[in-house]
Amino acid sequence: MAKITKRTVDAAKPDGRDYFIWDEDMPGFGLRVFASGKKSYLIQYRIGRTTRRFTIGLHGKYTPEEARTRAGKLLQSVADGIDPAGQRKDDRAALTIAELADLYLGPDGRAAKPTKKESSWVTDGRVIHRHVIPLLGKKVAKSVTSNDIERFQAGVTNGETAMEEKTGFRGRAIVKGGKSVARLATVVLGAMLQFGIKRGVLSANPAKGVELNVNDKRERFLSEREVAAIAEGMLILEGLGMLHRTIASAIRLLMVTGCRKNEIAGLKWAWVDFERGCLRLPDSKTGAKVVPLAAAALKMLADLPRKSEWVLPATTGDGHIVGLQRAWETIREWCGLEEVRIHDLRHSFASFAAADGASLYLIGKVLGHTQTRTTEKYAHLNDDPLRAVADRAASRIATAMGIREGDKPSAEVVPLRHRKRKV
Repeated sequence: MAKITKRTVDAAKPDGRDYFIWDEDMPGFGLRVFASGKKSYLIQYRIGRTTRRFTIGLHGKYTPEEARTRAGKLLQSVADGIDPAGQRKDDRAALTIAELADLYLGPDGRAAKPTKKESSWVTDGRVIHRHVIPLLGKKVAKSVTSNDIERFQAGVTNGETAMEEKTGFRGRAIVKGGKSVARLATVVLGAMLQFGIKRGVLSANPAKGVELNVNDKRERFLSEREVAAIAEGMLILEGLGMLHRTIASAIRLLMVTGCRKNEIAGLKWAWVDFERGCLRLPDSKTGAKVVPLAAAALKMLADLPRKSEWVLPATTGDGHIVGLQRAWETIREWCGLEEVRIHDLRHSFASFAAADGASLYLIGKVLGHTQTRTTEKYAHLNDDPLRAVADRAASRIATAMGIREGDKPSAEVVPLRHRKRKV
């Protein structure tokens, strides 16, 4: 036992297991040190014959002094006949969806999902604040039913949460509904409710079993003619001063690497391995990955000036390039391809690989897919190379038969007569 002070807490190191340090001045007040290195303050007390523990909070959220003050008040309430753990359970059972959202998006949610990326938390936050809270925020979480979840998905689909949101001094976000947005919102809501089960707020997840909207098939694959039109259009726009050279370089790199927009926009020279012909990205949507580079991509990178740590520095100010989406909208409108998204450049890279006969496994490796079903959307594009194989084989057989391509049969086709079998 030792007095729990900042020095005591800092000196407590993980040793491969969870352990406790109990305060010598305040019986029942303690520090829990997790095997992961995380530390939290707690109290331990008895209600009748039952020993219970109540977590005050993580170290960092509370200082040792703040935790000691809080522990003193809680232990006094125990002496007065109040069970803090039981009271917390009752309070949680009455949480609204909005209050559960605060827990989920806060430190508790992140602690429950330590491997989840910050970018995913940002997306979840936007979905929850723009769709979940407006439609379900005031409902008590434990009272939500499967019918509520179904109505929620239908409401987002029909645009009940559509709005315009100010995002900065001059920025604004247009929040729309639709089938895909509603599907994503329902998935995020389901994950939040599942977290609620772990926290004792719910006994079951009402989102389980709810039929999700079918994803719209939005993949668009560019033809060689369209790729040429984009390349020519960018040259014209550069010449007219309507497209910055750095942004044009970013679009070209997207087209020849199959990378995601943020992977190219935030690319650093330190991650470009010219010797082995690849990009070594320390982080991406699917984690760290290596992107193999074709000769064309390597030449584009080699021709770029090195002005900072960023391969594509911002056109004004510090940092990396921004505004690719706005520039892409100008390019596609100029080229008459308004329905083509910037992410379709990645789809098109994969489609050319598939049409050239590459296996789905290898395409997935190049794109950095972690699940095979993500790559299966390109399966139908393998038809062209298969047909080419059949054409070549049939051509050789036809030549051996003395039939030239384009010739029509010169002999009369006579139907065969079947002999009758003798019984």
